[in-house]
Amino acid sequence: MLQFWKPVPLAGTVLISVALAQIDPQLTGTWSTKSQKVLTGPGFYDPVNDKMIEPDLTGISYSFTDDGHYEEAYYRAISNPSQPQCPQAIMQFQHGTFLKSPNGSLTLTPISVDGRQLLSNPCSYDDSVYTRYAQSELIEKYEVLTDSYHNILRLNLFQFDGSPMNPMYLAYKPPQMLPTQTLNPTTATSTGGAKSTGKVKAKRNPHDLGSFGGSIDEDMFFRNKDTINANWWWWIGVGMTAIGGMAYFCF
Repeated sequence: MLQFWKPVPLAGTVLISVALAQIDPQLTGTWSTKSQKVLTGPGFYDPVNDKMIEPDLTGISYSFTDDGHYEEAYYRAISNPSQPQCPQAIMQFQHGTFLKSPNGSLTLTPISVDGRQLLSNPCSYDDSVYTRYAQSELIEKYEVLTDSYHNILRLNLFQFDGSPMNPMYLAYKPPQMLPTQTLNPTTATSTGGAKSTGKVKAKRNPHDLGSFGGSIDEDMFFRNKDTINANWWWWIGVGMTAIGGMAYFCF
């Protein structure tokens, strides 16, 4: 009598092999932009104390494992040409899983409850604003090559619209990362989706982000944009008052 159940384990093995084949071993490692000061791992985000640690210089870092996990660390300064005295700084941490598609693109899906963002905007807030952060990413394509000038491996990532990100260079292999499982589980742990669930204010040095964090209050929500734009509405009021005064004297 024929045994039809025997091929099933083989089929499962084939499916697993196909999935693993989608992970490019060239990606494995920790990559960082030129300064090499921003690196994924416990030196950027401390999940035990739930705080972010400011690097010496701005930059970006991505880490990839050979079994489909990733981690990213961003530290960026945002200039304000209209108000040079009001520069902003932002730090972001995410980790989760990634998948390489047949067309060569990468889809990065974060563990939504674990992502963190720290925003310093001294002219709008007295304190830095610390929030959960989750943003899925589509990398249209990537390149791993040997940099002709530095003679080390370089990773070029291209965003969903084809625009290039700053090149990153191999810093560690195997990668330097935090554990790949959920670090800060909640009662409604989920993955994917761009959302933030709460915020907490952290004291800010006027010249430095420093090391910030704290438990995020689930009952706190984002500041209403109308509050942020209060100055704009004030100037509208001044303008209307001036126009009214001129009309009074002219007519």
